[in-house]
Amino acid sequence: MVMKPWKILIGLILVAAASIILALGSGSIRIGWAEILSGKASALDYELLLHLRLPRAINAFTTGALLAMSGALMQVLLRNPLADPYVLGLSGGASVAAIGAMILGFNATGTSIGAFCGAMLSMFLVFGISGFDRQSRLLLTGVILASGWGALITLILAISPEAQLRGMLFWLMGNLDNASSSYPGLIGLAAGLIFTLPIARDLNILSKGDHLAGSLGVHVSRVRLQIYVLCALLTSIAVMTAGSIGFVGLIVPHSLRLLGAGDHRILLPGAAFLGGAFLVLADTLARTLIAPQQLPAGVIMALIGVPMFLYLLAKSKMP
Repeated sequence: MVMKPWKILIGLILVAAASIILALGSGSIRIGWAEILSGKASALDYELLLHLRLPRAINAFTTGALLAMSGALMQVLLRNPLADPYVLGLSGGASVAAIGAMILGFNATGTSIGAFCGAMLSMFLVFGISGFDRQSRLLLTGVILASGWGALITLILAISPEAQLRGMLFWLMGNLDNASSSYPGLIGLAAGLIFTLPIARDLNILSKGDHLAGSLGVHVSRVRLQIYVLCALLTSIAVMTAGSIGFVGLIVPHSLRLLGAGDHRILLPGAAFLGGAFLVLADTLARTLIAPQQLPAGVIMALIGVPMFLYLLAKSKMP
């Protein structure tokens, strides 16, 4: 079913708003919305709402939005509607650096900085080895580097003290519980929209092929370089905030294309709203399914994402 673009965007904005409201009201402790709105709620209710649930909902939304936008860009970069933002090994590099920071005793801020540095190191390694204009070599280098990072993570976990293993495993499975600040995600999301929307028309043409784009006046090398850097930055900020969370960048852009949002002027902001809402709902389930205990949001995302991906693959017209 193909919908009009403005209807898609309005619907996604409403879905995103509803997901955040649901996240704020869900948990092991009930919040009285009537008391909150009338100003008669207790100090505990305000503390729970403003300092625990709201920052976590913002982090979940921005992380999902960043991954979805990165996935949309990666699918243009590789001209594959089922490409994933982690395909270049960024997540693996971030994970190695983050669990290394945990072993050294750094706090949540230090771990986040380590994750960011690891993702950027992975980006420089991939681009330094494969170059910026060799698409097949880029993908192969990223896959091999991701395998190497995975082996290194296994080695680190095998020799780590048992007291730190649980925290490391939760982070590796995608966990929004330890995010130290909402500002990196908000700044990254704003920067992503600011830098991608002006080149949305070029992305539409580039998705048809480099030769056609060049003949129509698109500076192919420059646009591809912008995509590389933006994908790396958006993914690294997402990993820095919540660890490794899969399927958002894979499913969300592909779903929007099936709905008719193929124009990147609609696809990119739409992916931000839908990806953010998707991860907010997954994190809400992670917090409430076995409350007061919590599950990693990445596990819930995978349980939802696998059947959804298979359904979308069956509905798509890919050969």
